[in-house]
Amino acid sequence: MVLRLLQLLLILAVIRAVWRLAKGVLEGAGYQRVDGMQQPGLKLVRDPNCGTYVSPTRALVTRLAGETVYFCSEKCRREWEKH
Repeated sequence: MVLRLLQLLLILAVIRAVWRLAKGVLEGAGYQRVDGMQQPGLKLVRDPNCGTYVSPTRALVTRLAGETVYFCSEKCRREWEKH
C-alpha cells in the first residue's frame, strides 16, 4: 500500500516537472495564453551607445535632465558620457 502511494507521488511529480518544463519552453518561445490570463511582456530598452536591447532591471542607469538612460555595460556608459 505504501509502495503504491510512493509510486503515485513519484508519477505525479514527474508529470508536474514535465508540464513546467514544457510551459517554460513555450513561454520562452513567445507563446502566450489567450484566455486573458497572460502577463504583459517585458519591455526592453535600447542602449544609446551600441544599440543593444537590455532589460531595464539589469541595465546600468544614468539620469540626464530628468530622463533615464539605460546601458548594457559600464564601457557603453563611459563612451556615451564622453560625447
